[in-house]
Amino acid sequence: MDHYQTLGLNRSANREEIKEAFRKSALKFHPDKHSHSSDDARNEASLRFKRASEAYQVLIDERKRADYDLRLRSAGFPRWSGKGPQSSSSSSSSSSSGYYRPPRAPASEFDPGIVFRWLMRRRTLIELAVAGALLGAYIVMEDSLEKVWKRNNAGKSFEETIESIKGGKSHKDSSK
Repeated sequence: MDHYQTLGLNRSANREEIKEAFRKSALKFHPDKHSHSSDDARNEASLRFKRASEAYQVLIDERKRADYDLRLRSAGFPRWSGKGPQSSSSSSSSSSSGYYRPPRAPASEFDPGIVFRWLMRRRTLIELAVAGALLGAYIVMEDSLEKVWKRNNAGKSFEETIESIKGGKSHKDSSK
């Protein structure tokens, strides 16, 4: 279902145009207006009202609309352009119809745009910041532990240090 086509809008419609198109659609298909119609007409009007409401909720919210537009483009939605809905029976030649259809990369080709969009999501940025903070804390702790080790065991080899630790334990055990 194309939300733009549902409301009879072009892809570059602004908020006021979306509101006006929804208002007209809501007045035309509201279930209360069709309460005395046949069951089929009432069901059809109810369905079209629900679709118009869903389209309005998506298109009026900037984030939802951007996500919806991105999904349309990445799915290769037919007739994608800023010029509005067209019937599928119109000319398929993009040069004669005035439609821009972005080139689609083969499925096996790497698309850096997808990776960039994933990296720029708020959740991904937060996760990267937390991972960076944890890594930084680990590096600081490791460096601090190494400095403490060197200060307490200056001039000793590793084997001498281990022997002194063992000697310390045996000394404690014998004093108890």
